[in-house]
Amino acid sequence: MKKNLVRIAFGLALALVFLGHSARFYQIPLLNTLDAFAYDARLRLTTPGGVDQRIVILDIDEKSLAEQGRWPWSRDKMAALVSQLFDRYGVVLLGFDVVFAEADGSSGLASLEAIASGELKGDAAFLSALKGLRGPLNYDQRFADALRNRPVVLGYYFSSVNGAHQSGALPAAAVPAAAFAGREIDFTRWRGYGGNLPEFQRSAVNAGHFNPLVDFDGVARRVPMLVEHEGQYYESLSLAMARLLLGKAPLKPGYPDADSGGMEWLELAPVGGRALRIPVDDQVASLIPYRGAQGSFAYLSAADVLSGRLALEALKGKIVLLGTTAPGLMDLRATPVGSAYPGVEIHANLLAGILDGDIKQKPSYVVGADALLLLLCALLLACSLPVLSPMRASLLALTLLSGVVGLNLWLWSSGLVMPVAAVVSAILCVYAFNMSWGYFVETRSKRQFAELFGQYVPPELVDEMARDPERYSMEGKNEELTVLFSDVRGFTSISEGLDPKELTRLMNAYLGAMTAVVQKNRGTLDKYIGDAIMAFWGAPVANPDHARQAVLTALEMQSELRRLDEPFKARGWPPLQIGVGISSGTMTVGDMGSPVRKSYTVMGDAVNLGARLEGITKQYGVGIIVSEATRALVGDIVYRELDRVRVKGKGEPVAIFEPLGSEVSDAERDELTLWHQALRLYREQDWDQAELLLDQLSRLSAQRVLYQIYAQRIIHYRANPPESAWDGVTTLATK
Repeated sequence: MKKNLVRIAFGLALALVFLGHSARFYQIPLLNTLDAFAYDARLRLTTPGGVDQRIVILDIDEKSLAEQGRWPWSRDKMAALVSQLFDRYGVVLLGFDVVFAEADGSSGLASLEAIASGELKGDAAFLSALKGLRGPLNYDQRFADALRNRPVVLGYYFSSVNGAHQSGALPAAAVPAAAFAGREIDFTRWRGYGGNLPEFQRSAVNAGHFNPLVDFDGVARRVPMLVEHEGQYYESLSLAMARLLLGKAPLKPGYPDADSGGMEWLELAPVGGRALRIPVDDQVASLIPYRGAQGSFAYLSAADVLSGRLALEALKGKIVLLGTTAPGLMDLRATPVGSAYPGVEIHANLLAGILDGDIKQKPSYVVGADALLLLLCALLLACSLPVLSPMRASLLALTLLSGVVGLNLWLWSSGLVMPVAAVVSAILCVYAFNMSWGYFVETRSKRQFAELFGQYVPPELVDEMARDPERYSMEGKNEELTVLFSDVRGFTSISEGLDPKELTRLMNAYLGAMTAVVQKNRGTLDKYIGDAIMAFWGAPVANPDHARQAVLTALEMQSELRRLDEPFKARGWPPLQIGVGISSGTMTVGDMGSPVRKSYTVMGDAVNLGARLEGITKQYGVGIIVSEATRALVGDIVYRELDRVRVKGKGEPVAIFEPLGSEVSDAERDELTLWHQALRLYREQDWDQAELLLDQLSRLSAQRVLYQIYAQRIIHYRANPPESAWDGVTTLATK
């Protein structure tokens, strides 16, 4: 874990960048864009579709403008339209997505009044006629009369642009200011407004603003249910219509905490009816529950209503929203379900959502939940990825990513909107960082290890070392290791019998096969010395089985050499014989040499002994000799003790052994028992008995040189008895 601290720290630092965004300490525009994209995608995937039959949009479309003239229409025409809707077609509620902010002078009444005050001031007949015309020609009054005592909700707008003005009349505040006392609520605040003429506002039951909130990308996803203007709180058009439809239901703010905290819902509590909760966010805005693309509500032409061409059942018992889709009237909005979406249908969607209770929630606590989820995922990834393999790391990241997305979709289906971009981006970035680190940093470390150790140790050991590179170096140190030396016997005569190219091919085939055996048994190849091979076990990767694997390597080298006999013979090459010496003990291992050339090698008495043992294999007529220390470390191999020798340059005698393998036949075991008895008698100077056993052994294995050596020694010692202090040790005069 220690070697991964830097990597973990960088991963956590990267996650903290996203955590700051999630916790609202600052905002990253790209993440906001991704969250908006994710919200729109979820919305489009889950829209219910179909047409809501309860609400009808009365459209001032191109057909209406062609038949009735350009907008705005005269107020007498609007009065006739309202009367048609209620008296002829029997609608239950009418809402206007237009504002009537200016007086209508199209009737000519103002001109007649001016004449009556001027040149015809005293004309009794004219004044009498004018008196009779004032009612019919006062279009504004006719429209106000048409609104009176009918379930009509007017629309108006707020504005905060520079130089925002205030015109017309506002309705009464929807909620008294005292309802929000002591609470910090981030209401949308407006400076100016454009209301309806006072007489219209007095005649209508209520009015609501038709301002959707436009997000940073120009898309309308929310409508503020309540907005603040000069300390008073006003409701939206859809909310005002819902309240009127529910019998002027009182509006109550909803708080999760009785003492503090922001508002999370508005409650409509009709007398004797089921209370409706409208979820709101920290700006007291509701997400628009779009049913689908444009056309989720029936569109009827206003011209058809005025002319009476519609069948009565087309509007009877319906909720009607009057708006416009005609080009040039500028009531098209960018929405998640359409780039040019009629504003009037936004309010229809929201009204339907209020009545159905299916508006998504986005309360303030989702900020904390999103930050907590991001922190947990980031901590898990930052601490886990550095210690996992690429496959396991990818699996963990994919599992977390799937879990986060799945949780988000499940919450969405449950009506809760959670941000997703920050936590998904954090997972992807922390994963990408760790994979990049693994590729650029750890791969470089592996390349460095391959460059340093690849020529010495097998690839699997390089991979093992690269997982924890701090544990390994080429600096010198003392370790208990096992060294192996091998040499081709009679190489000089072999080389003289082959031309250089053939000799090169032979040596490449031989050294390649022997090196493969060394590396198969996790050995470190030290060097080639002409036809000789030097290898050792236990470094740079610690290996408690170093002696055993060295002995097994020697046995396999002899077997592999016999396998090469046939292909060598087929190519006209002579069969090879090798001697192998193995020694275990404390050695100095490290990168040694001069500034010009260095080598990762071993030095020490145990190394020198290994070289000496390889040199005397021919003398004893065996293929492998191991030291006493090696034999003591590998107890599951059957050995033949050869001698106790004092090699040149070393005063202390050592016992030497020939390893036979892990299993031997009964005949071999009997021969081995007989040999060890003969050796014991030899050391006890019982020449006669030892000679008898050696003679018996020679008949069993006439080709074994060892028995002949000891028979010659007995002849020598009979003629030249050893000193009384003789310990049976053979002193070797040569290397």
